[in-house]
Amino acid sequence: MKTSRLPGFYQLSITERIRKLAEIYELNVDEVEALSSSGALSLAQADKMIENAVGIFSLPMGIGANFLINQKEYLVPMAIEEPSVVAAASFGAKLVRDAGGFTTSSTEPLMIGQIQVVNCTDWQVAEQAVLNNKQRLIDLANRHFVANLVQRGGGMRDIEVHHLGEENGPHGRMMIVHVLVDTCDAMGANLINTTVEGLAPEIEALTGGKVYLRILSNLADRRLARARCVIPAECLNTRNLDGEAVIEGIVQAQNFAILDPYRAVTHNKGVMNGVDAVVMATGNDWRSVEAAAHAYAARSGRYRSMTEWYRNADGHLVGELELPMALGIVGAAISMHPMAKVALKFLRARTARELSEVTVCVGLAQNLSAIRALATDGIQKGHMALHARTVAMTAGASGDRVDSLAAELIQLGEITLSRAQEIMAQPQ
Repeated sequence: MKTSRLPGFYQLSITERIRKLAEIYELNVDEVEALSSSGALSLAQADKMIENAVGIFSLPMGIGANFLINQKEYLVPMAIEEPSVVAAASFGAKLVRDAGGFTTSSTEPLMIGQIQVVNCTDWQVAEQAVLNNKQRLIDLANRHFVANLVQRGGGMRDIEVHHLGEENGPHGRMMIVHVLVDTCDAMGANLINTTVEGLAPEIEALTGGKVYLRILSNLADRRLARARCVIPAECLNTRNLDGEAVIEGIVQAQNFAILDPYRAVTHNKGVMNGVDAVVMATGNDWRSVEAAAHAYAARSGRYRSMTEWYRNADGHLVGELELPMALGIVGAAISMHPMAKVALKFLRARTARELSEVTVCVGLAQNLSAIRALATDGIQKGHMALHARTVAMTAGASGDRVDSLAAELIQLGEITLSRAQEIMAQPQ
């Protein structure tokens, strides 16, 4: 792909957009058909994915444009129902693109499995027994539980021991054995759970205690993805404000989100608008990513902004985002869902780490667009224009009437369903 810039893409019809993407990515007939359908997942597939399936719940999938990440072009699939998110992410990406693009980094894809041990006679002896047998346990896991991972360059890497609670405390005392596994290009939940369940009898025998929970942790803080951008003031000029004033507004918005958890939650919801949309489109577990992201935002003991926005020594605006990002490009849901496969083809991410890095860039771009709007014209100007189209369709408008009714609602300054219905009821 030569460029992720798609000027006028939003003005094309859906059919024309799909045709353009088919040319860029050389989509086959099945992939074009999946994009063209209102629900690419069949009822038969849905019945195999979850219990008691009774239908398909579809979401719109859009394309986030303008992403330049580590000097590579990306068109990013985003599945979301909320108006303005795809447009905002694309706009934020263009601001960053004009300043040179995003840079990213990530850690190895290490996931944590937890084995809970209680009722040990001597906690220190129990801990030492586990640590003394660390290599034997690692070898056992790699040989019997994650042998396929080992063949792909991953596998169990380490064991840690943590102590929680007090002997006579309200919740008792327990020892938690952390099992660290490199899951390669998989999210890894099933691999982790297989490993901790397989090792539990060995841990019980070594410690003399009783094992209860054996489960992965979704706080994937050993599996981090980072995005960064540096934007000169002149790239942020608006019709009414110079770039320096915009930077000041963005930095003040950041300060607010650091100091106040009420603001931080809304600030971070904007970040996750972008993140979740990519996670959803690629068939990954957005609940896991959400839970980990918000826990990570509270790692200091106080919930705060996920992002960092500040001026550097040259006066440029710097944006940074670091989040746990347990994503995969292989796995059951990904391989079964036709749209997830098409989405990953759009992204051209060769590894799970690359997918994670792209995803945090989308979160940072979305946040930039939102706080820039808040610091300048206010969030409603762009959001309500898109919201008006949703109201118009809810009122029964279709085709060209959607845009004309939306424009009329905006002009009236009354974007409500009741007003839209009144207008629709009037003779044309």
